[in-house]
Amino acid sequence: MSLRVVSSVFSGIYRIPNLHETHSLLRSIFFIHGNKPACIGRRRLILYSSYSDQSRGSVGAAADVSSSLLDDEFLSSVTAVREADEALEMISDRFGSNRGGIVEIDDCRSIIFAAVSRGNVELALSIFYAMRASFDLGGSEMDRWRWPRPDVEVYTMLVNGLAASLRVSDSLRIITDICRVGISPAEEVPFGKVVRCPSCLIAIAVAQPQHGVQIVSCANCRYQYELFSGDITSIESEELGKDIPLWEKGLRLIQINKEKVISSVHSIVVQTPSGTARTHRFATETAELPAQEGERVTIASAAPPNVYRQVGPFKFTPKAPNLYPGEPMSLTKHKDGRESFLLRPPSKDGDKSLQPSFLIPLLAVLATGDAASGIIDPSLPQLLSVAAVTSLAIGATFYSFVLPQLNQLPERTVDVVGIKQQLLSQYDVLQRRIRDLKETTEKEVWMLARMCQLENKILAVGEPAYRTRRTRVKKVREALENSIKGKIELIDSYARISSMIEIEVEMDSDVLAAEAVNNTENIAQQIEQVMELENLEEKWKLQAEANDEAERLISSQP
Repeated sequence: MSLRVVSSVFSGIYRIPNLHETHSLLRSIFFIHGNKPACIGRRRLILYSSYSDQSRGSVGAAADVSSSLLDDEFLSSVTAVREADEALEMISDRFGSNRGGIVEIDDCRSIIFAAVSRGNVELALSIFYAMRASFDLGGSEMDRWRWPRPDVEVYTMLVNGLAASLRVSDSLRIITDICRVGISPAEEVPFGKVVRCPSCLIAIAVAQPQHGVQIVSCANCRYQYELFSGDITSIESEELGKDIPLWEKGLRLIQINKEKVISSVHSIVVQTPSGTARTHRFATETAELPAQEGERVTIASAAPPNVYRQVGPFKFTPKAPNLYPGEPMSLTKHKDGRESFLLRPPSKDGDKSLQPSFLIPLLAVLATGDAASGIIDPSLPQLLSVAAVTSLAIGATFYSFVLPQLNQLPERTVDVVGIKQQLLSQYDVLQRRIRDLKETTEKEVWMLARMCQLENKILAVGEPAYRTRRTRVKKVREALENSIKGKIELIDSYARISSMIEIEVEMDSDVLAAEAVNNTENIAQQIEQVMELENLEEKWKLQAEANDEAERLISSQP
């Protein structure tokens, strides 16, 4: 299984490291001097022509064409249009429609900077999304002009420029786009939402939009879980009273009853993309709803009763200990990735095993039994007590230590998914880091926009007394711009590695599944062909027997 991550983004050397190098790479990225940007090797894209062979002469001519793009008059004409296609058409008209190439990245920066400076934000955004949608197809479409891929400088210029133009919402949208490499705004096939194991809290699977019910195994705890993904069609909640009985407080004080305090009980109906609906009832520690109606969620539950491992005459359900089969354990929202841990809801009649109304009669019956057995034989109560305590100890040991180990899956069966779950765990850490950096960057964008607005107010007032304050505002603005640039570089680095992990995971699962489907179809076709041959042979055999019988009848006639 070739689940490996390419580390060429940072080294500039295109090779595939092993898993140990992948862990070292991620550790080096996670702990880079706080928020200091990582060193990223950048290649300067040049504009080249495919009109003739890519010789030195053509490259030199293309370089001359590239430098002429920076002409102020032509730049002013380009920044007057509204769409990226119009700007690209002007470039094509100027340098010839019968030739093509890639616009140089420096010229793209100049056009975007001039467009933002002149208030033509629509053109800057249009060029940015056109650059995001542009991919290097290896020279197969070099008969036309196209935009290059954006780099960190383009990202930083747009984010800071839009914030300075007080277009904060557009600037925040650019930050969201940076968090995902190579994905267009109209993308409908996301990688999916990573779901963590509710017991050991490591990533175990990916819930994609088309998924409904999945049975997954955790390589760490070696238990199986059922993932039920879908949209919430209805939800009912009931807030319980917070008054705890005195006897229960006493049991909690002496740590006999270690269950968490339940605040609310929820009952939700989740419908999968295939139309299957199921009701899940669970409790939470707070009155806050874990999700709302219409949201897509994934509920991780203990292994259902129909999932078991048979060892001889015995059947072992690979579920986590102290749980009922199919009991909900956690809920993950696909919108923001927030995870809520679920508790077992109380029964309608309550837990009678620890209530005084149940314990006192039980103790009275046991005491009466001891007294009666003492009349028959004075040593009998002691023997009964020892036998009862021994039985309880053996039962507790079996259910607490022996049975959970028997329910675990063998190590050899989970080694296959172990490497994939390691990659998913790294992916989960990267996504959390990206989310934290994104939140911090968004706050700094708002601060930068406020500093720019404050500077505009100072300029509008025009009083000489505000010169010192304007200098202070400029220093704060420059510091914010540098900080935003560093965070954008980190986000871009993390997003690239996340995309690499997505490629490895999907190559291992989706591609193999597609190949398996093709192999299955080929096998089915071969089986059909063999069956057709068998039918033909049977027909030939019957025909031969009929011919033989006809010949015998003819020969038997006088």
